[in-house]
Amino acid sequence: MAEPFTVLIMAAGQGTRMRSELPKVLHPVCGKPMVEWVIDAARTAGAGRIVCVTRPGDGVAGRLPDGVEVAEQVEGEGTGAAVLAARPLIQPGPVVILSGDHPLVTPEHVTGMIRDHDTHDAGVTVLATDELDPTGYGRIVRDAGGEVERIVETKYTAGVPDELLAIREVNLGTYVVEAPLLFEALDQVQLDDQGERYLTEVIPVVNARGGRVVAHTTADAGIAVGVNDRAGLMRAEQLAGERILEGHARQGVTFLQPASTRVETEVTIGADSVIGPGVSLLGTTAIGSGCEIGPHTTLADTAVGDGAAVIHSYAVAAEIHDEALIGPFAYLRPGSVVRAGAKVGTFVEVKNSEIGEGAKVPHLSYIGDADVGERANIGASTITANYDGREKHRTKLGKSVKTGIHTSLVAPVDVGDRAYTGAGSVITGNVPEGALGIAREKQRNIEGYADRVEEDSE
Repeated sequence: MAEPFTVLIMAAGQGTRMRSELPKVLHPVCGKPMVEWVIDAARTAGAGRIVCVTRPGDGVAGRLPDGVEVAEQVEGEGTGAAVLAARPLIQPGPVVILSGDHPLVTPEHVTGMIRDHDTHDAGVTVLATDELDPTGYGRIVRDAGGEVERIVETKYTAGVPDELLAIREVNLGTYVVEAPLLFEALDQVQLDDQGERYLTEVIPVVNARGGRVVAHTTADAGIAVGVNDRAGLMRAEQLAGERILEGHARQGVTFLQPASTRVETEVTIGADSVIGPGVSLLGTTAIGSGCEIGPHTTLADTAVGDGAAVIHSYAVAAEIHDEALIGPFAYLRPGSVVRAGAKVGTFVEVKNSEIGEGAKVPHLSYIGDADVGERANIGASTITANYDGREKHRTKLGKSVKTGIHTSLVAPVDVGDRAYTGAGSVITGNVPEGALGIAREKQRNIEGYADRVEEDSE
């Protein structure tokens, strides 16, 4: 870049059509507030400073990332008034003006505009495309030399000449303008009939002063997707999701049914992993290489090691190490750690517990606040009773422990290495290393019981 540039982000819109208490630009797109998409694009493009225009008390300023400066718009309406609110913070040099409710802007859009702006020594550069249905957009009118003469708004077509409506090149609402030229021109812009000052009216002022106004054209019309209501949010979510999946696919990830897959923006996935239908990867989830995820798995803020498989399962803030097998129908709650090669199987719930390397919890069990040793094998329907009504207590199972089916481990309890428990036992005391713990009443058969029941019912 020829010189450092400032990015000015317009984020002061009220967004009443969102029908939400949350400010419009804070609504998430693929897990990240839409205004942060714009901020990240600006930073990646190399912005020297980022200034965000907000309304006092709207809650946006307090939710912006560190390093973003805030200008409060306390008076005036329209895009021009929003820009004027930032005048005290803007220094001489190029200013890139972006919209906080257009999350699909890319760093390439910004750098391309700056490059053209520098090349043509322009006063104003407008981002334009002819790849959209132009209905309702501002049409770009060029002069005989090909530079931008003016922008004609066509939201309302009454009285607009046919030759202007025939123009397909439209304004996408993103600009590069030299400061202080920007503010000098805005001061000359007249308010419209509704008392609003519009940024597009700067163009004829700059032309009249002998400045150059050029257009940077793009074939990627995604930046035109603005969010004014929940329908627009859905569209932005869809397009952003497609971009995210495409990026992962180019890095070696296979998506078997991308239309049913959700991957949020902070997720990482290693090469040769296969993501099945109905998968949601949320938050800071990190997937290793060569993994099988899904079908119908949700992982939130969860780390998955290389070669692991997570099938038809749900995990939140958990760790799944290399070659581990989870599911189907398993639930890993926060604090769960499944070590390498371990298995957490069908209808198993794990909470704040460590499942040791090579250990198996195959089915129908609850493991809460427990440490399960290496190569242990937990019988069906084993549970840890970790809560005594007042406090949580921990269960410890040593290496190579084998519990019988329907074992209840009443914490605090310690089962030593290589120990066993008998089926149906309620273990309330420690079991020594290599021992068999049995805690159940001896079976007795009551002869003729069925006959007595039948007699009593007559």
